[in-house]
Amino acid sequence: MQDLMTHLNGETESKAVIPVADPVAVDTFSERLHVEWNPQAAVTPLGQLPFFIDYLHVSGLFDEWVSRCPLRWTSPNAPMKIDELGTVLLSVLSGHQRYAHINALRRDGVNPGLLGMSKVVSEDSVRRSCSKIPEEEGIPWLQESLYRVYSPVLSVPWILDADTTIKTVYGQQEGAEVGYNPHKPGRPSHNYHTYIIANLRLIPEAGRAHIN
Repeated sequence: MQDLMTHLNGETESKAVIPVADPVAVDTFSERLHVEWNPQAAVTPLGQLPFFIDYLHVSGLFDEWVSRCPLRWTSPNAPMKIDELGTVLLSVLSGHQRYAHINALRRDGVNPGLLGMSKVVSEDSVRRSCSKIPEEEGIPWLQESLYRVYSPVLSVPWILDADTTIKTVYGQQEGAEVGYNPHKPGRPSHNYHTYIIANLRLIPEAGRAHIN
């Protein structure tokens, strides 16, 4: 009788995740933590965030991203730059899609401190701050910060995947044109091109184009 443990060609053996028995040391922007695993506890959506913050701290990516941000205020009562950008980062990592979702972070009393933040700012504060970043400075800042993340992997052979998404728009939205629109033929739309480094889920570039 064939062994039940035999695997077909191309099939990998599954490996169970074994909890770490001892606490794991994690360096954050405020202090060193020791993370312990509780197999009986419920899984939290941001339970792995201290490890990602450790990566940002060791690599220096977060510090450089904040220091190079072309965000400037003239008011002495303006919030700190790290609080503004840290709030945006935590919101993105939480899967938020709207500014209003930022309010859910106000109850987080742990992760903002691990990033070195003094507080989570309001959604209105983030809106105002984003509007104050000059476009001619903000785009190079984001592109150069992103390039630093994925540039080390470009030294080996890689594949670039391209994906096109059609978004139907209504009214007189900027850049909307009538073109190829399988969802609503004849309606104006935006055509988004996303370029992905295959198998790594890294997006080196994304933009809007028009195809007539």
